[in-house]
Amino acid sequence: MTIKTIIMGAAGRDFHNFNLVYRNNPAYEVVAFTATQIPDIAGRAYPAALAGKGYPKGIPIESEDKLMDLIKKHNIDEVVFSYSDVPHEYVMHHASRIIAAGASFKMLGYRQTAIKCNKPVISVCAVRTGCGKSQTTRAVVRALKAEGLKVVSIRHPMPYGDLEKQICQRFATYEDLNKHKCTIEEREEYEPHIDMGAVIYSGVDYQEIARNAEKEADVIIWDGGNNDLPFFESDLKIVVVDPHRPGHEMAYHPGEANVYTADIVVINKIDSAYPECVNEVRENVMYMNPTCRIIDAASPIFVEGWEQIRGKRVVVVEDGPTLTHGEMTIGAGIVAAQRYGAGEIVDPKPFFKGTILTALEKYPHIGDLVPALGYGAKQVADLEKTLNSCECDLIISATPIDLTRVLKIKKTCLRVAYELQEIGKPTVADLVGEFVQKKCKKPAKKK
Repeated sequence: MTIKTIIMGAAGRDFHNFNLVYRNNPAYEVVAFTATQIPDIAGRAYPAALAGKGYPKGIPIESEDKLMDLIKKHNIDEVVFSYSDVPHEYVMHHASRIIAAGASFKMLGYRQTAIKCNKPVISVCAVRTGCGKSQTTRAVVRALKAEGLKVVSIRHPMPYGDLEKQICQRFATYEDLNKHKCTIEEREEYEPHIDMGAVIYSGVDYQEIARNAEKEADVIIWDGGNNDLPFFESDLKIVVVDPHRPGHEMAYHPGEANVYTADIVVINKIDSAYPECVNEVRENVMYMNPTCRIIDAASPIFVEGWEQIRGKRVVVVEDGPTLTHGEMTIGAGIVAAQRYGAGEIVDPKPFFKGTILTALEKYPHIGDLVPALGYGAKQVADLEKTLNSCECDLIISATPIDLTRVLKIKKTCLRVAYELQEIGKPTVADLVGEFVQKKCKKPAKKK
C-alpha cells in the first residue's frame, strides 16, 4: 500500500523535497501540497510535466488553512513539513494538530535532500530572513573572481509564475529578467549578481539546474533563501547571524540547524546593533558550534543624494520578506533616514492599497515602513499606488534593486545600498582563499 502524503510548503523547499524523495517513488502517493507565506500559490497545481509517473493531472496546491480537512478527507498517513523561517513553537503546534488528526508528522534531513555536485560548492545560509546573506554572497563571489575562478551562483527557488517554464532559469543580463517575467522579489536576488557580471541560476528542478551550472563553473555558490538548509552538499558552509534579533539563532527552524553545521559564521550588522546583543549572539554561536570560525562584519550604507534627506518628511521602503515573515521592524532605510537627519519618518500605513494592505493585516508588526512586495502584477501595481499616495517629500528605498526600474514613482526616490564590511581578521577573502587552495583547480595564467 502506498503512503498517502501531504507536503506543507511555500513554493520552494516543498517542490525540492518532492523532486528528490517522492517523485517516481512508488512507495508514496502525494495527494497535495499546501501553501503559505507566499500569496497566490494556493489554487494552482504542481504540473504533470514535473510531477512524474502517477500524476497525469499534476498535484493540487491547497491553502494551508485546509490542511486538517485534507487529512481527514484523504485519510492521510503522513504530513511533511517543508518550509522555513518559522519559530520552533510554530512547527510543533502544527505537529500536534497533525498528530491529533491521525497522521504522522515528518521533516526530511539535509542528507536526504542535498544534491552532490561535481564542482566545489560554497553555501551561504542564515538563521533568519534579512540577516545579510545577499551581501555575504556577493563578497564570496568577488573573492573567488579575484582568484581567477569562474563562479556560478544558484539561488534558492522563487517559482511564482508558470512552473513548467521555470524548471531551469539562467540570469546573466537584465533582458533575462524581463524574459522570465521576474517579480520584485526575484529581481532583488538576481540583479546584484548581474551588476557584478556574474551568472545566477534558479527554478524548480535543482538536479537539472546543477547539471547546467556545472558546465560553466569552477565553483558553485549556493545563495540560500530565508533560513533554509542548502539544496547541495556544501564543501564550505557560511552562515550569517543577526544581532538585531539575538536568540533567534537558537529559536527558528531550520536556522538553528544551519549554525550547528556551519564552517564559518558571520556576525553581521555589528555597526548598528547593541554590544550586549552582539555578545549574546556570539556566546550562543560558540556554545552551539565551538569549532566554527567567526567573522565580525558590518553592513555600511551608501546613499547617492544623501544630502537631500536632511529635514525632509520621508517614507521608507524595505525588503518585503524581511518585514513580513522575517519580522524585522527596522532596516537600512530607517538607518539612512536617521543618520542623514530626516525631519520625520512618515507612517505609511494609512496609504496602503489593495494587497499591500492585506499584507499589513497578516503581518501587523510591520513598523513605519512600506514592504516592497511584488509577487505578481497586481501587487506591483498596488505597491506603486501605495508609494504615490504617501504624503511625504521623498522616498528612501532600501531594497536590493532600483525600484524605479519596475515602478513609476512620482516622488524623488533615493536608493540605499549596503555591502558586507569585515571588521578585523579573518575576512571572507582570507577564508575563501584557504578554501581555493584546498579544493579548487585554479585556471592556468595566460602567457
